[in-house]
Amino acid sequence: MKYVDEFRDPELIARAAQEIARTAEPSRHYRIMEVCGGHTHAIYRHGLRDVLPENIELVHGPGCPVCVLPTGRVDDGLAIAQHPGAILTCFGDMLRVPGTKGTPLELKARGADIRMVYSPLDALRLAVDNPKRHVCFFAIGFETTAPSTALTLLRAQELGLRNFSVFCNHVTIVPAMRAILDSPGMRIDGFVGPGHVSSITGCRPYEFVARDYGKPVAVAGFEPLDILEAIIMVLRQLRAGEAKVENQYRRIVPWEGNPVALRAMARVFELRPYFEWRGLGFISQSALKLNASFAQWDAEVQFELPGIRVTDPKAAQCGEVLKGVLKPHQCKLFAKECNPEHPIGALMVSSEGACAAYYRYAHRGDPVSA
Repeated sequence: MKYVDEFRDPELIARAAQEIARTAEPSRHYRIMEVCGGHTHAIYRHGLRDVLPENIELVHGPGCPVCVLPTGRVDDGLAIAQHPGAILTCFGDMLRVPGTKGTPLELKARGADIRMVYSPLDALRLAVDNPKRHVCFFAIGFETTAPSTALTLLRAQELGLRNFSVFCNHVTIVPAMRAILDSPGMRIDGFVGPGHVSSITGCRPYEFVARDYGKPVAVAGFEPLDILEAIIMVLRQLRAGEAKVENQYRRIVPWEGNPVALRAMARVFELRPYFEWRGLGFISQSALKLNASFAQWDAEVQFELPGIRVTDPKAAQCGEVLKGVLKPHQCKLFAKECNPEHPIGALMVSSEGACAAYYRYAHRGDPVSA
């Protein structure tokens, strides 16, 4: 890629849209899930729904790590922040995610030492610079961000740093996709596969979708032409009665993934027996934890945490939106009680949240069709 404009060229976008219209069977209604929240924002931001035929419905998936984090885990992180002498660090999109007693930003306003960082290494440097304080990094993300956490922990081990820990909330994408495919009444015809995650994992992990469920997958980049080309790939497979994994994002994603990143993760993490996802419930082997050799840097070992499961507010319909059962505007609280200035759920907070994307790019006061 020389210039980003090459992937936003109006003439090429029009030609891709025409190819989609030619490939889609007029009598069939297609439901294609874009797994990654970054794709959801790109679709809304660039108005891609407007160039697609009416019989192609794009369904947002669970690929927003902040959105799928249950409220109880937010409360656990805030409990660490209230520990005497602790500094809790997190990415910026976590600061406004509500727990039962407020957001990290609100707790910071009440005196807790909570700081935004741009990487876990920033948190590690903070621990080095503050030897009398305990610095905890609130780690979130799919396989995309897990390697940076792993490498930071390996560095902490090399330094013998005792005043640093990680509260690990890294999740994995494949079990979530399987849970969606197994959901009763959920009809998905194919997937636009996650680009960022796949740059680490590669494409091979999605082969079960084609093999076991007969659904096409096209791993895609995040520019308009990337997404449209991935949709063409899915439609061509469906028209031919095929199901396989294709890699549209070849300029970034190696088929076998990033071996250096995968080795670092294998040294530091192990799979949890189960983990709770907002909207999807408990999914077995769907999240990572620090293995026993890194126990002294594991916040769940170093701190006594509440560990209480917390349900979402009854009026909020985050779970249904996360699973693609409802569109954001169909939630009873959307753009009313729940808005970017006062978010009730994480989907309105995160930079990858479906509700935030819809509110920012598609919301015009009146509901729109799917």
